[in-house]
Amino acid sequence: MKANKFLLGLFATAILFVGCADDDTADVTINNNGGDPDPTVSSNVIGGTLTEDLTLETGEEYSLESALIVPEGITLTINPGVVVRATTGSDVYIAVLQGATLNAEGTSSNPIILTSATATPGPGDWGGLIVLGRAPINSVVGGDATSTSEIGGLPYGGSITDDNSGIIRYVRVEYSGGAADAASENNGFSFYGVGSGTTVQFIQAFEGADDGVEFFGGTVNASNISIVGAQDDSVDWTEGFTGTLTDVYIEHRQSHDKGIEGDGFNTDIGNNSNPIFWSAPTINNLTILGLGSTNENEAIRLRAGTRALLTNVLIDGFAEGFDLDDSETGNGVLSGDTGVTDVTFVDVTLQLKNDTDGAFTDADFFTGVGNGTGTDYASWSSGWTRN
Repeated sequence: MKANKFLLGLFATAILFVGCADDDTADVTINNNGGDPDPTVSSNVIGGTLTEDLTLETGEEYSLESALIVPEGITLTINPGVVVRATTGSDVYIAVLQGATLNAEGTSSNPIILTSATATPGPGDWGGLIVLGRAPINSVVGGDATSTSEIGGLPYGGSITDDNSGIIRYVRVEYSGGAADAASENNGFSFYGVGSGTTVQFIQAFEGADDGVEFFGGTVNASNISIVGAQDDSVDWTEGFTGTLTDVYIEHRQSHDKGIEGDGFNTDIGNNSNPIFWSAPTINNLTILGLGSTNENEAIRLRAGTRALLTNVLIDGFAEGFDLDDSETGNGVLSGDTGVTDVTFVDVTLQLKNDTDGAFTDADFFTGVGNGTGTDYASWSSGWTRN
Protein backbone atom coordinates (compact mmCIF):
# COMPACT_ATOMS: atom_id res chain seq x y z
CA MET A 1 0.00 0.00 0.00
CA LYS A 2 1.24 3.47 -0.83
CA ALA A 3 1.91 5.93 1.96
CA ASN A 4 -0.33 8.74 0.66
CA LYS A 5 -3.32 6.42 0.33
CA PHE A 6 -2.61 5.16 3.81
CA LEU A 7 -2.52 8.64 5.26
CA LEU A 8 -5.81 9.63 3.60
CA GLY A 9 -7.40 6.62 5.22
CA LEU A 10 -5.85 7.62 8.51
CA PHE A 11 -7.48 11.00 8.64
CA ALA A 12 -10.79 9.58 7.50
CA THR A 13 -10.95 6.91 10.21
CA ALA A 14 -8.58 8.21 12.91
CA ILE A 15 -7.78 4.70 14.02
CA LEU A 16 -4.54 3.67 12.38
CA PHE A 17 -2.09 6.07 14.03
CA VAL A 18 -1.94 7.94 17.31
CA GLY A 19 -0.87 11.50 17.90
CA CYS A 20 -0.58 12.49 14.23
CA ALA A 21 -0.94 16.00 12.96
CA ASP A 22 -2.58 16.71 9.61
CA ASP A 23 -0.36 16.54 6.55
CA ASP A 24 -1.28 19.94 5.14
CA THR A 25 2.19 21.23 5.91
CA ALA A 26 4.50 23.31 3.77
CA ASP A 27 6.93 21.63 1.41
CA VAL A 28 10.34 20.85 2.87
CA THR A 29 13.83 20.46 1.50
CA ILE A 30 15.65 17.14 1.92
CA ASN A 31 19.41 16.98 2.23
CA ASN A 32 20.65 13.52 1.28
CA ASN A 33 24.18 12.33 2.14
CA GLY A 34 25.18 15.76 3.39
CA GLY A 35 25.23 16.95 -0.22
CA ASP A 36 23.21 19.45 -2.21
CA PRO A 37 19.52 19.78 -1.34
CA ASP A 38 17.03 17.85 -3.43
CA PRO A 39 13.94 19.49 -4.92
CA THR A 40 11.18 20.18 -2.41
CA VAL A 41 8.76 17.33 -1.73
CA SER A 42 5.65 16.85 0.37
CA SER A 43 5.81 15.98 4.06
CA ASN A 44 3.86 13.13 5.68
CA VAL A 45 3.29 12.33 9.34
CA ILE A 46 3.75 8.77 10.62
CA GLY A 47 3.53 7.08 14.00
CA GLY A 48 1.45 4.64 16.05
CA THR A 49 0.79 0.95 15.45
CA LEU A 50 0.31 -0.19 11.88
CA THR A 51 -2.75 -2.31 11.08
CA GLU A 52 -1.79 -2.99 7.47
CA ASP A 53 1.33 -2.87 5.31
CA LEU A 54 2.88 0.53 4.71
CA THR A 55 5.28 1.71 2.01
CA LEU A 56 7.33 4.89 2.36
CA GLU A 57 7.96 6.21 -1.13
CA THR A 58 11.12 7.41 -2.83
CA GLY A 59 11.16 11.20 -3.15
CA GLU A 60 9.15 11.74 0.03
CA GLU A 61 10.10 12.95 3.48
CA TYR A 62 8.22 11.71 6.53
CA SER A 63 7.79 13.18 10.00
CA LEU A 64 7.94 10.57 12.79
CA GLU A 65 6.04 12.10 15.70
CA SER A 66 5.55 9.03 17.93
CA ALA A 67 6.76 5.46 18.09
CA LEU A 68 6.01 3.62 14.85
CA ILE A 69 5.23 0.00 15.73
CA VAL A 70 5.24 -2.73 13.08
CA PRO A 71 3.38 -5.73 14.58
CA GLU A 72 3.42 -9.41 13.65
CA GLY A 73 2.27 -10.11 10.11
CA ILE A 74 2.75 -6.51 8.93
CA THR A 75 5.44 -5.28 6.52
CA LEU A 76 7.00 -1.82 6.54
CA THR A 77 8.73 -1.06 3.24
CA ILE A 78 11.08 1.92 3.03
CA ASN A 79 12.21 2.69 -0.50
CA PRO A 80 15.58 4.16 -1.53
CA GLY A 81 16.09 7.84 -0.74
CA VAL A 82 13.39 8.11 1.92
CA VAL A 83 14.19 10.53 4.75
CA VAL A 84 12.40 10.14 8.07
CA ARG A 85 12.78 13.05 10.50
CA ALA A 86 11.93 12.20 14.11
CA THR A 87 10.66 14.69 16.65
CA THR A 88 12.49 14.87 19.98
CA GLY A 89 11.99 12.18 22.59
CA SER A 90 13.19 8.74 23.69
CA ASP A 91 9.69 7.44 22.98
CA VAL A 92 10.00 8.32 19.28
CA TYR A 93 11.45 5.30 17.49
CA ILE A 94 10.70 2.63 14.89
CA ALA A 95 10.14 -0.87 16.29
CA VAL A 96 9.74 -3.98 14.15
CA LEU A 97 8.20 -6.66 16.36
CA GLN A 98 8.56 -10.43 16.27
CA GLY A 99 6.95 -11.82 13.15
CA ALA A 100 6.90 -8.42 11.40
CA THR A 101 9.01 -7.52 8.36
CA LEU A 102 11.12 -4.47 7.58
CA ASN A 103 12.18 -4.11 3.95
CA ALA A 104 14.47 -1.08 4.03
CA GLU A 105 16.62 -1.26 0.91
CA GLY A 106 18.48 1.88 0.03
CA THR A 107 21.34 2.14 -2.43
CA SER A 108 24.85 3.56 -2.22
CA SER A 109 23.73 6.64 -4.15
CA ASN A 110 20.29 6.88 -2.55
CA PRO A 111 20.40 5.65 1.06
CA ILE A 112 17.57 5.62 3.58
CA ILE A 113 18.08 8.23 6.29
CA LEU A 114 16.48 8.16 9.74
CA THR A 115 17.39 11.39 11.49
CA SER A 116 16.38 14.19 13.85
CA ALA A 117 13.80 16.82 12.98
CA THR A 118 15.39 19.55 15.10
CA ALA A 119 16.97 22.57 13.44
CA THR A 120 20.27 21.95 15.21
CA PRO A 121 20.35 18.17 15.66
CA GLY A 122 22.45 16.48 18.31
CA PRO A 123 23.07 13.07 19.87
CA GLY A 124 20.08 11.69 21.76
CA ASP A 125 17.42 13.71 19.96
CA TRP A 126 15.23 10.64 19.36
CA GLY A 127 15.16 6.88 19.81
CA GLY A 128 16.43 4.86 16.87
CA LEU A 129 15.65 1.65 14.98
CA ILE A 130 14.64 -1.44 16.98
CA VAL A 131 14.24 -4.91 15.46
CA LEU A 132 13.00 -7.84 17.55
CA GLY A 133 13.21 -11.45 16.42
CA ARG A 134 12.72 -15.04 17.55
CA ALA A 135 16.35 -16.22 17.56
CA PRO A 136 17.96 -17.68 20.72
CA ILE A 137 18.98 -15.51 23.67
CA ASN A 138 20.62 -16.70 26.90
CA SER A 139 18.73 -14.47 29.35
CA VAL A 140 15.79 -16.90 29.39
CA VAL A 141 15.64 -20.66 29.42
CA GLY A 142 13.28 -22.94 27.56
CA GLY A 143 12.07 -23.14 23.99
CA ASP A 144 10.30 -20.02 22.85
CA ALA A 145 10.56 -18.11 26.13
CA THR A 146 11.11 -14.38 25.62
CA SER A 147 12.63 -11.42 27.38
CA THR A 148 11.53 -7.78 26.97
CA SER A 149 13.38 -4.84 25.45
CA GLU A 150 14.74 -1.89 27.42
CA ILE A 151 12.60 0.53 25.43
CA GLY A 152 8.91 -0.29 25.08
CA GLY A 153 8.99 -3.59 26.98
CA LEU A 154 8.70 -5.50 23.69
CA PRO A 155 9.18 -9.31 23.56
CA TYR A 156 12.16 -10.92 21.82
CA GLY A 157 13.97 -14.24 21.71
CA GLY A 158 13.00 -17.82 20.94
CA SER A 159 14.39 -20.88 19.20
CA ILE A 160 14.38 -19.96 15.48
CA THR A 161 18.04 -19.47 14.60
CA ASP A 162 17.28 -18.46 11.00
CA ASP A 163 14.39 -16.16 11.88
CA ASN A 164 13.86 -13.50 9.20
CA SER A 165 12.94 -9.91 10.11
CA GLY A 166 13.56 -8.59 6.59
CA ILE A 167 16.27 -6.55 4.88
CA ILE A 168 18.19 -3.52 6.14
CA ARG A 169 20.60 -2.25 3.51
CA TYR A 170 22.14 1.21 3.00
CA VAL A 171 20.39 2.71 6.03
CA ARG A 172 21.80 5.59 8.10
CA VAL A 173 20.56 6.42 11.60
CA GLU A 174 21.57 9.86 12.89
CA TYR A 175 21.40 11.63 16.29
CA SER A 176 19.70 8.70 18.05
CA GLY A 177 20.11 7.22 21.52
CA GLY A 178 17.56 9.15 23.58
CA ALA A 179 17.36 7.67 27.12
CA ALA A 180 14.08 7.06 28.92
CA ASP A 181 16.01 6.66 32.20
CA ALA A 182 19.41 5.48 33.41
CA ALA A 183 18.56 1.84 32.68
CA SER A 184 16.56 2.25 29.47
CA GLU A 185 18.47 3.64 26.52
CA ASN A 186 17.97 3.62 22.79
CA ASN A 187 20.79 2.90 20.37
CA GLY A 188 21.26 3.67 16.71
CA PHE A 189 20.38 0.10 15.74
CA SER A 190 19.08 -2.31 18.40
CA PHE A 191 18.89 -5.96 17.33
CA TYR A 192 16.98 -8.06 19.87
CA GLY A 193 17.07 -11.80 19.22
CA VAL A 194 17.33 -11.21 15.48
CA GLY A 195 17.90 -14.30 13.37
CA SER A 196 20.36 -15.18 10.61
CA GLY A 197 17.62 -15.04 7.97
CA THR A 198 17.66 -11.25 8.32
CA THR A 199 19.87 -9.27 5.92
CA VAL A 200 21.87 -6.42 7.48
CA GLN A 201 24.38 -4.71 5.18
CA PHE A 202 25.74 -1.19 4.80
CA ILE A 203 24.43 0.51 7.94
CA GLN A 204 25.72 3.63 9.67
CA ALA A 205 25.07 5.02 13.13
CA PHE A 206 26.10 8.68 13.17
CA GLU A 207 26.50 10.92 16.26
CA GLY A 208 24.40 8.85 18.67
CA ALA A 209 24.18 9.40 22.43
CA ASP A 210 24.35 5.72 23.36
CA ASP A 211 25.61 2.65 21.50
CA GLY A 212 25.87 2.70 17.74
CA VAL A 213 24.80 -0.92 17.18
CA GLU A 214 23.83 -3.35 19.95
CA PHE A 215 23.02 -7.05 19.67
CA PHE A 216 20.90 -8.62 22.41
CA GLY A 217 21.44 -12.29 21.65
CA GLY A 218 20.43 -13.60 18.27
CA THR A 219 22.30 -15.04 15.32
CA VAL A 220 22.08 -12.25 12.74
CA ASN A 221 25.14 -11.57 10.58
CA ALA A 222 25.94 -7.99 9.60
CA SER A 223 28.48 -6.47 7.23
CA ASN A 224 29.75 -3.02 6.26
CA ILE A 225 28.99 -1.37 9.57
CA SER A 226 29.99 2.27 10.12
CA ILE A 227 29.77 3.93 13.54
CA VAL A 228 30.93 7.53 13.71
CA GLY A 229 30.73 9.71 16.82
CA ALA A 230 28.96 7.34 19.24
CA GLN A 231 29.12 8.59 22.81
CA ASP A 232 28.83 5.17 24.46
CA ASP A 233 30.01 1.86 23.01
CA SER A 234 30.12 1.83 19.23
CA VAL A 235 29.40 -1.91 18.99
CA ASP A 236 27.90 -3.79 21.92
CA TRP A 237 26.76 -7.38 22.33
CA THR A 238 25.20 -9.40 25.14
CA GLU A 239 22.72 -12.21 25.91
CA GLY A 240 24.44 -14.85 23.82
CA PHE A 241 24.99 -13.10 20.49
CA THR A 242 26.63 -15.53 18.04
CA GLY A 243 26.55 -13.76 14.66
CA THR A 244 29.40 -12.73 12.38
CA LEU A 245 30.31 -9.06 11.81
CA THR A 246 32.33 -8.30 8.69
CA ASP A 247 33.92 -4.97 7.71
CA VAL A 248 33.36 -2.78 10.76
CA TYR A 249 34.56 0.82 10.93
CA ILE A 250 34.47 2.76 14.22
CA GLU A 251 35.54 6.39 14.55
CA HIS A 252 35.42 8.36 17.79
CA ARG A 253 34.99 12.13 17.66
CA GLN A 254 34.05 13.11 21.20
CA SER A 255 33.88 11.80 24.73
CA HIS A 256 32.95 8.12 24.45
CA ASP A 257 33.08 4.74 26.09
CA LYS A 258 34.42 1.65 24.30
CA GLY A 259 34.88 0.92 20.63
CA ILE A 260 33.48 -2.53 21.38
CA GLU A 261 32.00 -3.85 24.62
CA GLY A 262 31.18 -7.54 24.56
CA ASP A 263 29.29 -9.38 27.32
CA GLY A 264 28.68 -13.10 27.55
CA PHE A 265 25.40 -12.48 29.37
CA ASN A 266 23.28 -9.47 30.29
CA THR A 267 24.91 -8.07 33.42
CA ASP A 268 21.97 -5.69 33.93
CA ILE A 269 19.61 -8.63 34.47
CA GLY A 270 21.93 -10.38 36.88
CA ASN A 271 20.12 -13.72 36.95
CA ASN A 272 22.09 -15.68 34.41
CA SER A 273 25.77 -15.48 35.28
CA ASN A 274 26.02 -19.14 34.24
CA PRO A 275 23.97 -19.12 31.03
CA ILE A 276 23.27 -22.13 28.84
CA PHE A 277 25.55 -20.63 26.18
CA TRP A 278 27.84 -17.62 25.93
CA SER A 279 28.03 -14.82 23.42
CA ALA A 280 30.51 -15.94 20.78
CA PRO A 281 30.61 -13.65 17.74
CA THR A 282 33.16 -13.63 14.94
CA ILE A 283 34.49 -10.24 13.78
CA ASN A 284 36.40 -9.91 10.50
CA ASN A 285 38.08 -6.74 9.17
CA LEU A 286 37.77 -4.24 12.01
CA THR A 287 39.08 -0.67 12.30
CA ILE A 288 38.76 1.37 15.52
CA LEU A 289 40.05 4.95 15.54
CA GLY A 290 40.27 6.61 18.94
CA LEU A 291 41.22 10.02 20.27
CA GLY A 292 44.81 9.19 21.15
CA SER A 293 46.64 7.14 23.76
CA THR A 294 46.75 10.05 26.22
CA ASN A 295 43.01 9.63 26.74
CA GLU A 296 42.01 7.09 29.38
CA ASN A 297 40.02 4.76 27.20
CA GLU A 298 40.03 1.25 25.78
CA ALA A 299 39.27 0.06 22.29
CA ILE A 300 37.76 -3.35 23.11
CA ARG A 301 36.46 -4.71 26.40
CA LEU A 302 35.49 -8.38 26.66
CA ARG A 303 33.79 -9.43 29.87
CA ALA A 304 31.05 -11.52 31.53
CA GLY A 305 32.29 -14.70 29.91
CA THR A 306 31.99 -13.66 26.30
CA ARG A 307 33.87 -15.52 23.64
CA ALA A 308 35.00 -13.75 20.48
CA LEU A 309 37.27 -14.49 17.52
CA LEU A 310 38.65 -11.44 15.71
CA THR A 311 40.63 -11.38 12.46
CA ASN A 312 42.36 -8.48 10.67
CA VAL A 313 42.12 -5.71 13.24
CA LEU A 314 43.55 -2.17 13.25
CA ILE A 315 43.39 -0.16 16.51
CA ASP A 316 44.66 3.43 16.54
CA GLY A 317 44.72 5.93 19.41
CA PHE A 318 43.87 4.24 22.72
CA ALA A 319 45.38 3.86 26.15
CA GLU A 320 44.39 0.17 26.07
CA GLY A 321 43.79 -2.06 23.08
CA PHE A 322 42.03 -5.02 24.72
CA ASP A 323 40.72 -5.23 28.29
CA LEU A 324 39.59 -8.70 29.38
CA ASP A 325 37.60 -9.06 32.60
CA ASP A 326 36.51 -11.97 34.85
CA SER A 327 37.68 -15.55 35.06
CA GLU A 328 35.11 -17.01 32.65
CA THR A 329 36.28 -14.66 29.88
CA GLY A 330 39.77 -15.95 30.53
CA ASN A 331 38.55 -19.52 30.20
CA GLY A 332 37.47 -18.64 26.67
CA VAL A 333 41.02 -17.61 25.83
CA LEU A 334 42.48 -20.75 27.36
CA SER A 335 40.06 -22.96 25.42
CA GLY A 336 40.89 -21.23 22.12
CA ASP A 337 37.40 -19.76 21.74
CA THR A 338 38.65 -16.18 22.15
CA GLY A 339 41.61 -14.61 20.41
CA VAL A 340 42.88 -12.23 17.75
CA THR A 341 44.58 -13.07 14.44
CA ASP A 342 46.45 -10.35 12.52
CA VAL A 343 46.28 -7.13 14.51
CA THR A 344 48.10 -3.81 14.28
CA PHE A 345 48.32 -1.25 17.09
CA VAL A 346 49.08 2.42 16.39
CA ASP A 347 49.44 4.87 19.29
CA VAL A 348 48.26 2.28 21.84
CA THR A 349 49.97 2.29 25.23
CA LEU A 350 48.92 -1.16 26.49
CA GLN A 351 47.95 -3.82 23.97
CA LEU A 352 46.34 -6.27 26.42
CA LYS A 353 45.09 -5.83 29.98
CA ASN A 354 44.36 -9.22 31.52
CA ASP A 355 42.01 -9.01 34.51
CA THR A 356 40.68 -12.54 34.07
CA ASP A 357 42.98 -14.53 36.43
CA GLY A 358 43.71 -16.72 33.42
CA ALA A 359 47.35 -17.73 32.97
CA PHE A 360 47.97 -16.58 29.42
CA THR A 361 50.29 -14.08 27.77
CA ASP A 362 49.93 -11.57 24.95
CA ALA A 363 51.45 -14.19 22.62
CA ASP A 364 48.69 -16.64 23.58
CA PHE A 365 45.97 -14.09 22.78
CA PHE A 366 47.43 -12.39 19.68
CA THR A 367 48.69 -14.03 16.48
CA GLY A 368 50.27 -11.94 13.76
CA VAL A 369 50.84 -8.65 15.60
CA GLY A 370 51.63 -5.99 13.00
CA ASN A 371 49.77 -7.80 10.21
CA GLY A 372 46.32 -6.23 10.61
CA THR A 373 45.06 -3.71 8.09
CA GLY A 374 41.46 -3.39 9.27
CA THR A 375 38.55 -2.82 6.93
CA ASP A 376 39.04 -1.05 3.61
CA TYR A 377 36.51 1.65 4.54
CA ALA A 378 37.13 3.79 1.47
CA SER A 379 36.08 0.96 -0.82
CA TRP A 380 32.57 0.54 0.62
CA SER A 381 31.60 3.78 2.39
CA SER A 382 31.42 6.23 -0.51
CA GLY A 383 28.15 7.98 -1.29
CA TRP A 384 25.94 6.82 1.57
CA THR A 385 27.80 7.53 4.83
CA ARG A 386 28.36 10.82 6.64
CA ASN A 387 31.92 11.83 7.35
